Amino acid sequence: MARRISDEPGFVLHRYDWSESSLIVEVFTRDHGRVALVAKGAKRPSSNFRPVLLPLQPLHLAFGGDAEIRTLKGAEWVGGQVMPTGEALLAGFYVNELVLRLLARDDPHPRLFDAYADAVAVLASGHPGAVEPALRAFELLLLREIGLLPALDLETATQAPLQADGRYSLLPEAGIARTAPAGARAGLAGGQWMALQHALDGPAPFAAALRLAGDAAGELKPQLRAVLNYHCGTSTLRTRQLMMDLQGL
Repeated sequence: MARRISDEPGFVLHRYDWSESSLIVEVFTRDHGRVALVAKGAKRPSSNFRPVLLPLQPLHLAFGGDAEIRTLKGAEWVGGQVMPTGEALLAGFYVNELVLRLLARDDPHPRLFDAYADAVAVLASGHPGAVEPALRAFELLLLREIGLLPALDLETATQAPLQADGRYSLLPEAGIARTAPAGARAGLAGGQWMALQHALDGPAPFAAALRLAGDAAGELKPQLRAVLNYHCGTSTLRTRQLMMDLQGL
């Protein structure tokens, strides 16, 4: 039987044309994961969907059907949050691309959804210097949630505990490994990795990782980017390329 879902928290990740008047909308929901919906008539000027189906805005969704692409029945803006702008807007699109690429449809990840909502709220706050820590915290939680992040308090190859004053790097195929002396500046201290693991294991992992990522965002960025690109099967994500193109202008 076709299921009807109501009042489901969700965010629009991407949308594209389906017909002259309708859209296919990819959404990230808390209890049903990534879902594809057809929004019939959403492109018409009189449609109630038209002003609501925007990215990076918290929504309550109603949908039904048992096909791969289900039918959107209702969408209501929850409010309380403005659209990110500038660098934060591009960062939000980058987060959406990661979710689209790395999450399978109909695979619920409620903890990751909560982290996503927290990250979007930080991006929308307009707080200076918050974009990079928010991205690093979300990237860590995304990799952990889908089983692609090794334990950050152990050397992956040997499962030996990290030394607090040692230097270690996160590598796509090797996990946490001791950093060679020539590349020591690219790694993090063992104590930093252990603190990040403790933060991810805590009751409020995004908030805790956000605080720690602020001090190590520069070192974390290239390491997490390499791991994410490896698992996405690309050297540069589309949103990353867009950022670089805009910086070039």
